[in-house]
Parts: sequence; C-alpha cells; structure tokens
Amino acid sequence: MTLPRNVQPCLCAALVATLLMLGGCAIAPLPTAEPPRVPAAWATPPLPASDVAAPAAWWQSWNDPLLEELIDTTRRQSPSVEVAAARLRQARAALGLTEAAAWPIATASASATRGDAGAGTPGPAGTLPLSVAASWELDLWGQTRLARRAAERRIDARRIEAAALEQSLAAEVATLYVNLRVAQALLVGIERDRQSRAETARLIERKAQAGFEAPANAALAQAAAAQAEARVAEQQAGIDRLLVALSALSGREVAAVRERVTPAAGTAPDALIPRQAPIAPPAVPSALLRQRPDLAALELELAALAAEVGVAEADRYPKITLTGSVGYSVSRAFGVTSDGPTWAFGPAISIPLFDAGRRSAAVEAARARHDEVRAQYRQAATQAVREVEEALIALRDAAERQRALAASLAGYRAFERAAEARLRAGVGSVLELEDARRSALAAQLAVLNLERERLLALVSLHRAMGGGVDPAQVLAVSGSAADNRSPR
Repeated sequence: MTLPRNVQPCLCAALVATLLMLGGCAIAPLPTAEPPRVPAAWATPPLPASDVAAPAAWWQSWNDPLLEELIDTTRRQSPSVEVAAARLRQARAALGLTEAAAWPIATASASATRGDAGAGTPGPAGTLPLSVAASWELDLWGQTRLARRAAERRIDARRIEAAALEQSLAAEVATLYVNLRVAQALLVGIERDRQSRAETARLIERKAQAGFEAPANAALAQAAAAQAEARVAEQQAGIDRLLVALSALSGREVAAVRERVTPAAGTAPDALIPRQAPIAPPAVPSALLRQRPDLAALELELAALAAEVGVAEADRYPKITLTGSVGYSVSRAFGVTSDGPTWAFGPAISIPLFDAGRRSAAVEAARARHDEVRAQYRQAATQAVREVEEALIALRDAAERQRALAASLAGYRAFERAAEARLRAGVGSVLELEDARRSALAAQLAVLNLERERLLALVSLHRAMGGGVDPAQVLAVSGSAADNRSPR
C-alpha cells in the first residue's frame, strides 16, 4: 500500500518525536562504587610529636638541599614522568574524539566521467556531479554524553596519577638517599675499625719479633686486619650499588651523583644522617581515603567505567541518523545537456534485530570491568590503612629500642677503649681487644640500622598518607576536565 505523499513527512516526524521522548529512559541505572570499609580507629596510636610538618612541605623540613636537588631532578628527568604525561595526552585526545562524535559530519565530493556507451549510440556521454553531504546521529539514549563523561573522568584520573607519580618518585629517591647516607656513616666506623686493627697488627708484629708476644697472636692480629679490609671493600661496593640506583632514578651520571654525595674527609657519622620533622597520619582511617591519590584515581576510573556501561547499553537500542545533501550536476548524453541543483534529506533508522548476543556480551564485559576495578578500589583502601599501620608500628618499635641501643653502644665503646688501654699497658690481650672491637662495631651497626628503619618508616608513612598530594587541589589548579570541556 502506498501512503499519500503528504502523510509520509507526518509519519517520519511522529516516529522521530516518539524516539526522542523515549531517549534517556531505557538505560538501566549505572553501577556505583560503594565506599570501602575501613577501621574506625588506628590499631597503633600515633606517637606524640611536636612541630609536625605539613605533608605537602615535608621534604623541605629535612633541611637537606642535596636531597631536594635530587628529588627535583628526578621529577623533571625521570622517564616515568614522560610516560604519565603521554597517558594524559592520550586521555585528552580520547575526549576530543568523543566530543567530535556529538557534531554532524559533512563531506564534499566531486567527480567527472566521460565514456562511450557502445555501438549505436550518438556519441560519448559525460557527467559532472558536485555535492555536499552531511549526517548527524541523534544522541537519543545519551550514548555520546556518557562516552564524553567517561573521557572526562579519565583525564582527571590521569592528572591525579601524574601528580602522585612525582611524589612516589620523591619517596623512592628519599629511600635510596637514606640507605646511602646510613651506608656512608657505617663506612666511617668500619674504616676507623680497619685503621685501628692495622695499627694493632703492626704493634703486635713488633712485639712478636721482640719475643714479647706469641707468633699466634701476631697471626690473629693480621687476620683481623685483613678481615677489616674486606669489610671496607664490601661496604664500599654496597655504596656504589646505591649510587648507581640513585643515578638511574634521577637521570644523572653516576660520576655527578658521586661527586655530590661524597662526604668531606673527617665527617662524623652522625653528621651524615638526615634529620627531618615528624609527621602525623590523619586522625581517623576514613580521612586517609580522601588523601590518597591512587584511591582518587581509581574512583574516577570507576566513574568512567560506569559511564561506559551506559554506552554499551545504549548500543542495544535503535539509532536515528539525519542525512542530507545539496549539489549541482551537469550531464551530457546523446547530444543532450542537462544541469541543475540537486538535494536530498531524510532520517535513517537503524534497529538492531539479531546480533548473536554481541551487544549483550559488550554490556556484560563493561559491567565486569567495572566490578574488577571496584574490587581493586576496596583492596587499595584496605592496603592504604595497612601501610599506615605498618609504618606506625615501625616507628613505635624504633622509639622503644632507640634508648636501649644508644646505651649499649656507649657501654661497648667504653669497654673497647679500656681494652685498648690494657693492651698498651701490657696487661691485656689481643683476644680481649678484638672481642671488644667486634662488640662495639656490632652495637654501632645496630644503632645505624635502627636509625635507617626509623627514617624509612617515616618515608613509608608519608607515602602511605598520599605523599602530600591533595586530589581536590590537583583538579582545582586548572579545573577538572568536566569544567574545561568544549561548549556544545
């Protein structure tokens, strides 16, 4: 049955209006991320601290220009920063592609043909059509809007990740720097021990030659001196490995880093150890979730994935595309020339009928990706609380052992000095002195290792608290992607 010509436009308009009214009401509710469960209070109460430094300015509170220089160099030259910047550019390009899909597409075309239809025709025929065509897919179900929302959330997530990466690199530099300084401080003590053992071996050798010491004691002293030489070489190798790691992380030559971090001759071991201001965690664990940039980035990723679920859902419903063209055509055939303007306009309706479950599978895959990241979000929140707790335990343990180890070191050093004096006076023995030296060196090693544990626990606590990155501040610096999107 053929409908009257004046009825066809009315039916098309009614169909378009009906689909427009249905738009936005057929998409199932988007999934959301429920807040993760965290303890109501810290299991390990934070240590009392005065003059607590603000997390954002904590590295400056160390009052170590060299550490700040290494951190700044790493933030500027690390390949990881370039990777984060490239990921941010990719996210912005994806938003540009999504925004372009909301606008009509126009193309111009022109062609010229000339040919002979064959025997019996008056002559060759030619055509010269010129046209401009445009098409615009209506966003009936919010598919384009949801895709744009997903792209905007990913831009925000990449910006937070880039800021968090800089703080993470700073923590890695500080960790290497602390290990390096403690190793250098320990080397000072080991070198002093080597010099003392070498001098003792020289004196014992002279006494043995004079017949005042047994040759076995001279051999023991020489063995102890050789062992000290090996310990110095081993400690120096460990320092060299740390220099290489610090060089690779900061992007500077090993020689340049070595020149900057090598202490001056005669520097006391205690002067090599960095000093820093205390730092306190958030009052309650739930406040930590607002400070962690990785959690903020995961939350934004969840919002993007939820929007992509809507995009996949919208793909299951009919689509309407408005198409139109205008042009001019010139043709000549059989000796007759005809020319004139051309135009066409009309909606095209695409209705999914059968796809073997492809669209349903796409929706399920989108929901599965959302559920995966939602589980990662809960896991990351639990891990964040755990990292703070572990750092607090390490700090408490260091505080409890610090006084006892300091007293132990003072006692062993006094015993070492007394043993040296007894040996020089001729009433002591090499065995007594070597035992005193081993005990003093072990006590010094314990004190320095404890200080390393305490400093690394502070670095871990700072990193666990978010490294001083405020996600809200990062997005407020230049506005979030949603605030800066192009006008529609």
